[in-house]
Amino acid sequence: MAAGRKNIICFFLTAGLLIACPAFCSSDYGYIDISNPFLRKIPLAVPLFKTLNDGYQEKQIAKEASSLLSESLEFTGYFKIINRNTYLIDRKNYNIVIPAIKFKNWTVIGSELLITGGISIDEDIVKLELRLYDTFKEKLLVGKRYKGLKDDYRKMIHRFCGEVIYQLTGKQGFFNSKIAFVSTGTGNKEIFICDFDGHNPKQFTYSKNITLSPAWSSDAKWIAYTSYAKGNPDLYIKHLKEKRGTVVSKKGINVSPSWFPGKFALAATLSFSGDPEIYLLTGAGKIIKKLTDNWGIDVSPAWSPDGRKIAFVSNRSGTPQIYLKDLYTKRVERLTFQGRYNTTPSWSPNGDKIAYSSSDNGKFNIYVIGIDGREMTQLTRNSGNNESPSWSSDGSMIVFSSTREGRSRLYVMTVCGADQRRLLALPGDQTDPAWSPRITDN
Repeated sequence: MAAGRKNIICFFLTAGLLIACPAFCSSDYGYIDISNPFLRKIPLAVPLFKTLNDGYQEKQIAKEASSLLSESLEFTGYFKIINRNTYLIDRKNYNIVIPAIKFKNWTVIGSELLITGGISIDEDIVKLELRLYDTFKEKLLVGKRYKGLKDDYRKMIHRFCGEVIYQLTGKQGFFNSKIAFVSTGTGNKEIFICDFDGHNPKQFTYSKNITLSPAWSSDAKWIAYTSYAKGNPDLYIKHLKEKRGTVVSKKGINVSPSWFPGKFALAATLSFSGDPEIYLLTGAGKIIKKLTDNWGIDVSPAWSPDGRKIAFVSNRSGTPQIYLKDLYTKRVERLTFQGRYNTTPSWSPNGDKIAYSSSDNGKFNIYVIGIDGREMTQLTRNSGNNESPSWSSDGSMIVFSSTREGRSRLYVMTVCGADQRRLLALPGDQTDPAWSPRITDN
């Protein structure tokens, strides 16, 4: 196999296939608003991809790829996928391009958007052509051709899903992201990593002890976490692919890491001076400066997207509450006043809201609050303990842990609390989810 085919997928655009229409959402339709709790799901049809040849392998991958595309877009909560049994087409001979498409066959069944696909396989190379249409306007919105190794068709599909979401919302989506979490399936608390949809979970740490609080760097190449591997709660900073990193092992606790946006630096709680305070560290673990200085316990820092402020948990008022600190003015403000135990703040990518866990009656639930302290909204209720919220990179979804089925599992929901469903279920408990930023390398 040629060197260029071993490690890289070649994504390329063919002239005449791209018609980008950013105004599709805002001016033509105007109903894809991720902050709208009454979002109307768009009816979408995704026929089985057309195959160039009649080989079994080609037909099988075509079936799997078209189903993956449907499931991935449905995962966003934006779409209602129309049942293929209602399609008014010849499944063997339908066309995928204008002018051959009979758009009335799609509008009559209520489909407002249509995605067609064609696929061919030559040895271990897959060629995939995908197109998104507005059926009522009979208009091509975006089209792409991809070429890559057969085993990497999932990446091609997810790349196109990102193109679809970008056209409809103006945001890049989360299809090239991952989720780190803690699982007890091995008998110990270890960190695992899975794809955004729960697919392909893999163990990341092998401490054979207690490991907690995974946190992604801005470039998604590093994970920081706390581990008791040496008996003390130490802070580990580890590269995902290369065997390098560092350990912060000062006297006392070294916990709750949070990476500085866009820089190789992070905040964490250290107690070597006696009082647990939040410090700013380099990615190599050296202390830059102290970020909080109060008699109370300060933990769980979360950075604003611009790196100007941190949200954190402190008991300085008597009970754990969430505070905001402007690192330029040094001003500290209490954000939460309802709930006796508020913890695990997570700052939204848009910078205007914070998700957190709150308990007032013995059960934890997920809330979202504006950074001005207004518009507090409860997202979960009457479903066990719901904790550790983490935003998707585009701000459209939240992952969290919940005991609603008994064992703690990972769940996802929209930012309005809609479409709550389990992400994955492994042996043991799954907790402490952390959604990665967009991963730009393949």
